[in-house]
Amino acid sequence: MEATTTVSKKKLATTRRKKGWNQKTLAPYLFLSPFFIVFLIFMVYPIIESLYLSFTSTQGTSSEWIGLENFKNILTDGLFWKSLFNVFIILLVQVPLMLILGTLLAVILNSKFLKAKALFRLMIFLPVLIDLVTYSIVFSIIFHEQYGIMNYLLGVLHIDPIQWFSDPFWSKVLIIIAVTWRWTGYNTIILLAGLSAVDDSLYESAEVDGASKFTQFFKITIPMLKPILLFCGILSTIGTIQLFTEPSLLTNGGPNNATNTPVMYLYQFGFQSFQFGYASAAAYIITIIVGIISFFQIKLSKGGEI
Repeated sequence: MEATTTVSKKKLATTRRKKGWNQKTLAPYLFLSPFFIVFLIFMVYPIIESLYLSFTSTQGTSSEWIGLENFKNILTDGLFWKSLFNVFIILLVQVPLMLILGTLLAVILNSKFLKAKALFRLMIFLPVLIDLVTYSIVFSIIFHEQYGIMNYLLGVLHIDPIQWFSDPFWSKVLIIIAVTWRWTGYNTIILLAGLSAVDDSLYESAEVDGASKFTQFFKITIPMLKPILLFCGILSTIGTIQLFTEPSLLTNGGPNNATNTPVMYLYQFGFQSFQFGYASAAAYIITIIVGIISFFQIKLSKGGEI
């Protein structure tokens, strides 16, 4: 009888231990489950659904499986390639310019001799906090071809007014100016964080060896910031390829599609013509292009190794 009671107690204790172990194991997943549910519904499902749509001729409520027809039509559409060409021209100028300005500003803000650093850092970062639509409208007023202050100042200097919105070249320049103004501060703060992690002893040793500030910048600062520059470069490249608000509000893709971008191309078919299958295929092509460019950036920079 006692032996039976002992065995029962052992079984009960084992059952309790297993139950307690299961509760401890499941508890973290129960707390994380809201995130996974939201992630599956609003992230994974739309990705899978858009992939399916890219192989159909979905327009409104009608849908028909057409295979790779959408991808073929996009890759043979001259307007799509022109939008890619436009964004690559902007990218080749704007991204290096922004990274150079961001690096120089980060070095200045990190200087020991600069006073009121917090104020200057806030001023540099403020453009990022301004709403995209608001700053685009302000830029359209400043660069207005007839009444804008920019052309007025050029007139004071006896320079002919620039056709910011009606000339293909200057419309791209306007987009570059707007995007650089907004996002330089964002990259500056990231680079400043990386710069503040550089050991001051490196600069002190370089000064003892007689290295100039110019030499220190290219031999110490730039190499130490290489991983951060790679990170900023990839983010800036992705952001530039995804340009939509600035060209949409400032130039409306004109003149003659000179500032049309891939995302504007996608928007025109997806939300103006309601060709959701065609737009979904365009979205995947843009994603693949971004992935390929990012891959080559990482390879060419050797993964940001110092």
